[in-house]
Amino acid sequence: MNASELGVEAARRLKQADCCEIEPGLSDNEFERIEAEYGFQFADDHRAFLAAGLPVYSPPEEGDTWANPWPDWRNGDPSDLRSHVAWPTRGVMISVEEGYWRAEWGARPAQQQVARAVAERHLAVAPRLAPLYAHRFLPAARGTYGQPILSIWGTDIMYYGMDLAHYIEQEFNEDAERDWSWKPKATVSFWRDFVR
Repeated sequence: MNASELGVEAARRLKQADCCEIEPGLSDNEFERIEAEYGFQFADDHRAFLAAGLPVYSPPEEGDTWANPWPDWRNGDPSDLRSHVAWPTRGVMISVEEGYWRAEWGARPAQQQVARAVAERHLAVAPRLAPLYAHRFLPAARGTYGQPILSIWGTDIMYYGMDLAHYIEQEFNEDAERDWSWKPKATVSFWRDFVR
């Protein structure tokens, strides 16, 4: 499948799962505004998925981190969306404050404030991730598609789908057989080093 077909197939599967409200898809102008405002570009399949229909609401479950796990790119509160976009880097920074350090960053500075500044510089150049649903993220880069979905909780990161359509099937289709034996190809630098 090409990027457009993959995104449209994922949207079809989500609609078939009947698990959330879906509004009309985002327009090119809306994509331009979102990408400029939040500092990333959607992967081509993610863009096709959101153009086919914008998921905006799922009933919250007990213990959910977000009141609504779907980022409402059209009408959502900008500060909530910025917080959602920052989730992966914020999680790493919390781990840094708790003692985590990557060997390739060099020796950890003794002063916590200096260590934090070094980590922030490295995170500033790490590949961007786009929120998909709750703490599930897709690598964000125009001209890419078919990348695995990442489930991110601090530095605890795992694959949650081989690609967008597979993820939607695994996460939202109650009748689907859950198969976790698949082995996705790590695609995005920095973040793939955390995958367990």
